[in-house]
Amino acid sequence: MYAFMAFLPILVTIVLMASFNWPAKRALPISWLLSAVIALTVWQMDFQHIIGYSLFGVFKALDVLIIIFGAILILNTLKQSGAMATINNGFMGITKDRRIQAIIVGWMFGAFIEGAAGFGTPAALAGPLLVGLGFPPLAAAMVALIFNSTPVSYGAVGTPIFGAMSTLAGNLKNAGLDAAGAESFKLVLAKWVSIPHALVGIFVPLLGLCMLTKFFGKEKSIAGGLAAAPFAIFAGLAFTVPYSITAWTLGPEFPSLVGAFIGLPIVLWAAKNNFLTPKTPWDFPQQSEWEEDWKSVVDTGDVGEAKMPLLKAWPHML
Repeated sequence: MYAFMAFLPILVTIVLMASFNWPAKRALPISWLLSAVIALTVWQMDFQHIIGYSLFGVFKALDVLIIIFGAILILNTLKQSGAMATINNGFMGITKDRRIQAIIVGWMFGAFIEGAAGFGTPAALAGPLLVGLGFPPLAAAMVALIFNSTPVSYGAVGTPIFGAMSTLAGNLKNAGLDAAGAESFKLVLAKWVSIPHALVGIFVPLLGLCMLTKFFGKEKSIAGGLAAAPFAIFAGLAFTVPYSITAWTLGPEFPSLVGAFIGLPIVLWAAKNNFLTPKTPWDFPQQSEWEEDWKSVVDTGDVGEAKMPLLKAWPHML
């Protein structure tokens, strides 16, 4: 009973936004009000604590909004400066296979942005990049979100691990651990979190490609994704191997950053030299054949003209 009541506001949010297509500005206030009512009636919390926790949530939300604002600002700067068009042209010069483009942008570049900023910025930057390359907006959003999974436990320079430690601080103290013991626990946590994430992460690129070809390909089959399995698994290993080694040697701050920093040039080299890439490039149907729900309900905008050298465009992105 208590577990269900704790989950109920989250369930209401999911139903309102996913099933009824309500915007967050309508669904989330209702969920907050439901949470407050449950706290008053079920958990018997006093009104002052409810107000205090609500204000705390507002300020934490502001942290996330500021980060997302920065991501959108970077995105618009890239468009206006022409850097995005230059980067898109650079990707098209490496490969025209949409599966390989998805891995480079959504998996490797997205992991780097997750390690540096987190909080949704990988999808906010990788998604529009993929749209600029010619992906349907729904496909771009899907693969960017699927690929932004393995890096998140260390995203934003270790913030999730540090957040977990702050939550566990009281329990660790009650267990008799001093500051040095808590630090040791943090390092052990950072190490062992990497193992299941890395094992699954090897196959995340392949999963994303199978869903891409199943829902957005002409043949509506996972066969197109499986055809790129050697390259997808190679890209998974190119990220997860340095990712795991970094977690075990340097701690929670750098696994996603280092994994992507090492893996991205390896994957770019492999794509450029057709190492393990499919022999037959894969593409979406013609835009005139796209289903209506593949498209954006708002104007995604033009990426602008490629009026910036590639070596100058990438520092704007990073």
